[in-house]
Amino acid sequence: MIVERVSNQIVIKVSKDIDAFGFQRIMDYLEYLEITSKSKATQKDADELADELNEDWWSKNRSKFIK
Repeated sequence: MIVERVSNQIVIKVSKDIDAFGFQRIMDYLEYLEITSKSKATQKDADELADELNEDWWSKNRSKFIK
């Protein structure tokens, strides 16, 4: 593996024999870090949004699980 800093980017070169699934998971995580690095949201904001989404999902899907 080779890691280089080129201008304002980091270039990572890996062997073509690397596990594609594992590599994709790493790339997804790096994309997450890049996207969230500019966010001004706090952990509390994220937790509140997650709670709101879970409540909404549960209210829409409750009948599928509780008869």
